[in-house]
Amino acid sequence: MTKPPRAGDLSLLGNHLLEMLKGGHAHITFDDAVADFPATLRGKKPGKSPHTAWRLLEHLRIAQHDILEFSRNAKHKSPDWPDGYWPATDQPPSDAAWTNSIKAFPADLKSMLALVKNARTDLLARIPWGDGQTIAREAMLLADHNAYHIGQLVELRRALGNWKD
Repeated sequence: MTKPPRAGDLSLLGNHLLEMLKGGHAHITFDDAVADFPATLRGKKPGKSPHTAWRLLEHLRIAQHDILEFSRNAKHKSPDWPDGYWPATDQPPSDAAWTNSIKAFPADLKSMLALVKNARTDLLARIPWGDGQTIAREAMLLADHNAYHIGQLVELRRALGNWKD
């Protein structure tokens, strides 16, 4: 019988989590999904789409930041659900807001990767301020959430005629 992974053991579970978080393999990466996104399309809704690229990008950033901070900070307060997880407008308020959101996303992802890699992180221990969550669960949640919404960004770009297969 195999022992469950413990702090510092990235031989199996941790490495799988890192791969999931980095994206790729069966999913498109964040960088590819947002690369060269035209400013004129960032606030457009194709057809009956409920979202714009800006809303998806900011939702990804906000949710990822919340999951990261919950995972490492007992004093973190999550945004109100659901409004706090989405920007108020369909259009980014400026080019700088778009750029800042794109820069913040990989920075927070890098922090989550570091948390998973940290030899002192017990991936399967319950987070003391949570209600049963573990770092492994939060990493899987983050990877799943990101993959879903990054896929939506690609589909939105297709619908806007701005994606090459």
